[in-house]
Amino acid sequence: MQPNYKVLVLDEHPHSIRHIHAMLRATGLFDVRIANSAAGALSLLENHHFHLAIIDMSMPNVDGFQFISEISKRQMNTMLALVSTRSRSLMNSVSLVAKEHGLAVIGTFNKPFCEKALQLLLQQMRSKVGEIPPKHREYVNTQHTFDKRMVENGLKIGDIKAWFQPKIDLGSGKIVGAEALTRWDHPEYGFMVAGSFLDAVRRYKLQQALFFRMLNDALDAHLLWQHSGYTVPVSLNLPVPLLDDPQLPDQLFQQVTERGVDPANLCFELLEDEAISHPVNYYMGTSRLRLKKFGLAQDNFGREYNSMYSLISTPFTELKIDKSFVNGVADDDMRKTALISSVQLGRQLGLTVTAEGVETTRDLQFLRRIGCDFAQGFLISAAISAEDFGILLVAEDSDVYSLSSFTF
Repeated sequence: MQPNYKVLVLDEHPHSIRHIHAMLRATGLFDVRIANSAAGALSLLENHHFHLAIIDMSMPNVDGFQFISEISKRQMNTMLALVSTRSRSLMNSVSLVAKEHGLAVIGTFNKPFCEKALQLLLQQMRSKVGEIPPKHREYVNTQHTFDKRMVENGLKIGDIKAWFQPKIDLGSGKIVGAEALTRWDHPEYGFMVAGSFLDAVRRYKLQQALFFRMLNDALDAHLLWQHSGYTVPVSLNLPVPLLDDPQLPDQLFQQVTERGVDPANLCFELLEDEAISHPVNYYMGTSRLRLKKFGLAQDNFGREYNSMYSLISTPFTELKIDKSFVNGVADDDMRKTALISSVQLGRQLGLTVTAEGVETTRDLQFLRRIGCDFAQGFLISAAISAEDFGILLVAEDSDVYSLSSFTF
């Protein structure tokens, strides 16, 4: 049998290496290489392509956090499985750190590695390799530097633009919305996701310019799709500090209605990790937006300590659960508990609940079972241009292509 997956095992304990190596080889599916030091593993990863690296988080010389940091610096797209004798909560913390670095963690397993863990690993490998090709993944590169003129020019000429990620109804599998995500088609650095340059946008105080660039692109896209017969609600991030301007709700209402767009088809997502410097302005601004029929979503719910207070004190219409809770939830009891509670809370508050960052069929099926309303993520689709989104709508409507065909 020809091996399907190239795997690197990093462990400084010879017995553990032999045990995991034997289990993987016995399946006939894995081409296994071993390393007994972090330096050796990094050398192999730099010179060979691996689908997966199985990492012992408790190595005596270099711990899992340090190794993950080294991988992220090298912009590697190898998937990770973490093994340890440590507590589940510590393993989850390491997993979250890896995901924050843009790495794909497909499982955390207790040592000694057992048959059940192997089967879960196989399921995740088949899901990830089959459903999320590397070319569809988006990576953050923070190594580039940008001066203010460069960012301003990107906004002015439209190199910084909105791409759109579909949001589907978990009941029907049909597209019910789009989230506008910032992308930069840079003439020198290539195509970049927002995390690569947002620090520069904030540093040069260009959040307002970026927001109105995104709003204009969102309106253009909505009207493009509407012209083809599809009314697709669009959501986009609204930086909380912009709500300090008391004229903003009126300005947004005028700009949207002058374009012939119903405000109910626009939803502004508020990041919960953005500080509210002037509470009176914040609550007045959000309330006036709702009075004008705009939707409001609590984005990245669960990442910050003030999530609950913000949720009950702001007139939200939608709760968007952060990808750190969603990714890998089907195989993680702690995440399951947190996600079930979040969905129940959203429903009890009368909010639409959307799960972000869905990357596997198992996670999506779990979300359906617990009654989550909508979902988005790489499993469904990466962000695409407005034109490609329109093609997707036509194809779905004609049954030539359906998002539900591979997610349900």
